[in-house]
Amino acid sequence: MTLDTLLQRRESEGRPVRIGLVGAGTTGASIALQLLTPIPGLHLAAIANRTAERAHEAFVQGGVLRPEAASDAESLARIVERGGHAVVAEAAMLCRSPVIDVIVEVTGTVEFAAAVTLNAIAGGKHVVLVNAELDATLGPLLAARARDAGVVLTNTDGDEPGVAMTLLRYLRSIGLRPVAAGNLKGLIDHYRTPETQREFAAQHGQDARKVTSFADATKLSMEATILANATGWRVGRRGMYGPRCSQISEIAGLLPAEEMLSGGLVDYALGAAPHTGAFVVVHEPRPAQQKHLAYYKLGSGPFYVFYTPFHLPHIQVAATIARAALLGDPTVTAPGAPCCETIAIAKRALIAGEVLDGIGGFCAYGLIENAAVARAAGALPMGLLEGCRLRRPVARDELLTFDDVDLPEDRLSDKLWEEQTRRFAQQPQVASMAEKP
Repeated sequence: MTLDTLLQRRESEGRPVRIGLVGAGTTGASIALQLLTPIPGLHLAAIANRTAERAHEAFVQGGVLRPEAASDAESLARIVERGGHAVVAEAAMLCRSPVIDVIVEVTGTVEFAAAVTLNAIAGGKHVVLVNAELDATLGPLLAARARDAGVVLTNTDGDEPGVAMTLLRYLRSIGLRPVAAGNLKGLIDHYRTPETQREFAAQHGQDARKVTSFADATKLSMEATILANATGWRVGRRGMYGPRCSQISEIAGLLPAEEMLSGGLVDYALGAAPHTGAFVVVHEPRPAQQKHLAYYKLGSGPFYVFYTPFHLPHIQVAATIARAALLGDPTVTAPGAPCCETIAIAKRALIAGEVLDGIGGFCAYGLIENAAVARAAGALPMGLLEGCRLRRPVARDELLTFDDVDLPEDRLSDKLWEEQTRRFAQQPQVASMAEKP
């Protein structure tokens, strides 16, 4: 049965998938607006935000004029069971509640979101991460924890890893062989800061640090890490090749053929039209099939580019929620050991004793690296950077390592990183959906 039919059935039966949204910032409010359209079979039951007013505003923007405050589990259950909309201050309440089916985590944090995710898994909830920061850092472990608990943890369609993975799985299902995939990117400047991006962020109602992470390659690297860990593929070099091209169809001839064919490659195209979405490269060596593909105007081969010319995170997330809840199907998730990591590189000369800021800050940018290389170098993950104190000076563009810093005391994310490292030590990446025949 198709997903839309399943959703219509749940709607007609009065049993919609009940969603708890954690985070009511710009992205969270946009997701709330879409989920309140409404979508048949899905019900945005509650929003948790540390500032209740933001959650209330997100509901009102979506047309819910009188969302109700829930102060405890009982009041939350009463509101949701009668089809209402609840505002709560503590995400843990949603994670424990039997009336919530799926948690959508949208905070963009690592430490806080890790705690929310673990609580949701313990509460038997499927978890949708609209949070590349957490997924790129601890996704393999959290996905394993979710599988152990019999629930789904997934990143989302609409963000580039999910767009690429959805396309890749479709191509696999019709008998084509994907060998590379990735993003389309318009600009990379490792040295952008919240100060250089402040005006642009204000114009678009965005957070300056978030916009900085888009420009300095950190977010790109984290999204590529998520895709690499889902496919079992790797990168050809630290930071990827990122060939410049005018049309995305050109990238098939700009990535190393031998690397695509020897296990798969994650990369990105710089400056390529249509300037948004995600691409997948497939390999077809058979002359008879190449003749057909040439007739269909896909080129002469043996590598062919397919792409999705859009990515709409707050809109497409609905499909990921439904797939997780109704089919037990993660859109994009790590099936085993991490293949890649996003590691921290100094954005400027750093001095001993300096306390480092995190993603999208003034101190460092993130680059994707193969996990084996990163671990051999003792690289510090970008997602663990914030709050670390430097033990020694570090030059601009130098790799930051665990030996260079003192970690903040008693962080959950550090403990989970250690658990992830132990759990997957010497363990090969298992076959993903991208690799299965």
